[in-house]
Amino acid sequence: MGAGPVSLIFIGIVALLLFGPKKLPELGKAMGTTLREFKNATKGLTDDEEDEVKKEEPKNLEDK
Repeated sequence: MGAGPVSLIFIGIVALLLFGPKKLPELGKAMGTTLREFKNATKGLTDDEEDEVKKEEPKNLEDK
């Protein structure tokens, strides 16, 4: 149920009409920056969870 090429073209035309050709590059850059920050933040959260799991595991598996 992904967006087909016709849907993406339609969204692009609507965005062009709403914001104009001068504003679209700025919006694209802002969206890219936002997605990059979100990705880094979520990566930090998953790294923290993995660290907690590693702390809970016994360091020497032969002690079991």
